[in-house]
Amino acid sequence: MPTSTKASVGASVNHLVLNVRDLDTSHRFYTELLGFEQCGELKHTMAMRFYRSDPSHHHDIALVQVADPESAGEPDTWSMAPRRVGVNHIAIAYPDREAFLNQLQHLKANDVQFIVRGNHGMTHSAYIADPDGYGIEVLYEVPEEAWSGDVDAALNYFEILPPEQELEDTTDYRRFGDQAEQRASS
Repeated sequence: MPTSTKASVGASVNHLVLNVRDLDTSHRFYTELLGFEQCGELKHTMAMRFYRSDPSHHHDIALVQVADPESAGEPDTWSMAPRRVGVNHIAIAYPDREAFLNQLQHLKANDVQFIVRGNHGMTHSAYIADPDGYGIEVLYEVPEEAWSGDVDAALNYFEILPPEQELEDTTDYRRFGDQAEQRASS
């Protein structure tokens, strides 16, 4: 038995399981609107489906039908502000800027409302809500050299884009850290 007194490093989030009111409605949202593929379904004990974004993953997200949807109440209107204990939002990353911009167009074409569209120091993002009110951050990661000089500053930065710029994006990334500060002062 290991005798380590420290947690192991290198952990990562493997998958997320969400309780949903209507499995079919959530299935359509995660497959048709976000692009996940259903890769499995639990055949016993409960109604549960599994989804992935990459065939090399066994699954990234699972959806579980709540036993009594009527008692679940109506979904909350999502906002970034913490309103109760539970999941604030889930970040769904697209592989690059082009895929992200295509995804934004796809969401708009399907009448998905952007709650906020903005640029963080390390990602460019759009926040939406799923049918159960879970916050979803649709994003792509900007190049590491933009944020790696000062991760904390990049995490604290957020530029909100006005509605008329929701489908636009810039590659003039704000840079964080000593090198960026030196360039700004010269």
